[in-house]
Amino acid sequence: MQKGQTYFGIQMLSAQTDATPKGCAGCSRRIRDRYLLKALDKYWHEDCLKCACCDCRLGEVGSTLYTKANLILCRRDYLRLFGVTGNCAACSKLIPAFEMVMRAKDNVYHLDCFACQLCNQRFCVGDKFFLKNNMILCQTDYEEGLVKEGYTAQVR
Repeated sequence: MQKGQTYFGIQMLSAQTDATPKGCAGCSRRIRDRYLLKALDKYWHEDCLKCACCDCRLGEVGSTLYTKANLILCRRDYLRLFGVTGNCAACSKLIPAFEMVMRAKDNVYHLDCFACQLCNQRFCVGDKFFLKNNMILCQTDYEEGLVKEGYTAQVR
């Protein structure tokens, strides 16, 4: 375990590759199932490696788990409890730590707020956008602004 590290990998292993049954770190019983999980340098039944908050089976929700304050947590609960929140650069409302966001340089946005701030056009994956004076602009509004300022846009 590295100092300060809070997330760890989960491996699913076949229990039949090793003739010696392992003890489960969760319930202390022998693991006789077909598969077992290895996490935090310990072995677990699939049912025993659960999030301390929501009780979800961590082997089913991903390949990582998070630990802090002696708790084993899924990503969502870790971020909900210990994640950093911030404010959306467009609407200034709070963004919960577990919410998906869009980023442009140092600015963070709700997904719904990530749109051209002049024409409100929403961006799709692969769309070009421009950040000018901390405003998100679509290509059309950016180029019109350059023309008004006396510049010629050279977009390839």
